[in-house]
Amino acid sequence: MQIEESEQTQMENNQYPTILVLGASGTIGKQVVKDLEGKAVNVRITSRRQDVVDQLRSEGKDCGYLDLDDPRTFALALAGVDRVFLLTGYTVGMLTQSKTLVDAAKKAGVSHIVHVGVFAEWDTTDAHFAWHQMIEKYIEASGMAWTHLHPNMFMEALTSAYLPKNLTYTTYWEDCRVGYIASSDIAAIAAKVLVEGPQRHASKDYWLSVESHNGKEIAQLMSEVTGLEIRCEEKGLEEFKQLIEAWISEGADSWYASANIEFVKQMLDGRMSYMSMVQNDIPYILGRPAKTVLEFLLENKDALVASASQKE
Repeated sequence: MQIEESEQTQMENNQYPTILVLGASGTIGKQVVKDLEGKAVNVRITSRRQDVVDQLRSEGKDCGYLDLDDPRTFALALAGVDRVFLLTGYTVGMLTQSKTLVDAAKKAGVSHIVHVGVFAEWDTTDAHFAWHQMIEKYIEASGMAWTHLHPNMFMEALTSAYLPKNLTYTTYWEDCRVGYIASSDIAAIAAKVLVEGPQRHASKDYWLSVESHNGKEIAQLMSEVTGLEIRCEEKGLEEFKQLIEAWISEGADSWYASANIEFVKQMLDGRMSYMSMVQNDIPYILGRPAKTVLEFLLENKDALVASASQKE
């Protein structure tokens, strides 16, 4: 009996693992989905908006309705899923969201969870770092295979929260150094791990901190890229508190935003000096170098020039 081409494709797809990508509309999740294109996997994405789900389904995409604040939506979204990419929002709600999702994933027979956490020592006392570590331990205790990704400071912060203004790059932790990683490399690692699965990557921690710079060095790199003379202004904890208050007034989660104050405090007093470490597992997994800060800034040269030239 001759098998129709569409049926043959469906049979082949059923042999591939199904990967659920949470946060597929975000910076990292969107790139993970893109990096999974053309690979021997089925990709399922979700949205908490039914109209978006309906639109994506009409385009032929495997999309399910899922609201992280409503565990009743988890079962259908997880049905038939083999591997999960877990990246929750930046709120204290990540604790409940992740706990209930992990429970549902176990019920659904998921075999592997790839979680994006933080770059931290095991005994960190910074609140939002500790939240991520609690999630990691809960995943490990679930009995499912796991892989944890530990990115340091996102390079994207240099073109968003810390864009230079009035020829000035502002930092809030004096001359302390911080390690950087591009979100595109985080996504590339995640996609690689999701495709190759637990046989190769179970019980692995991958550390993502490519190179380390202080504020003056970042300002120098920005000057080199833009051709402008950008200086570094070192502000302190009180100025950072004002920044956080403005962030909260714009709708940021107050628990999560306030935890960033503790981050700066611990950077300044040395308890988080490990943030300056370079620990780069990308070449081992991807077989290529990681993106450097200079390369990232060159990609975003126009945005840097436009912002640095603005007067506050």
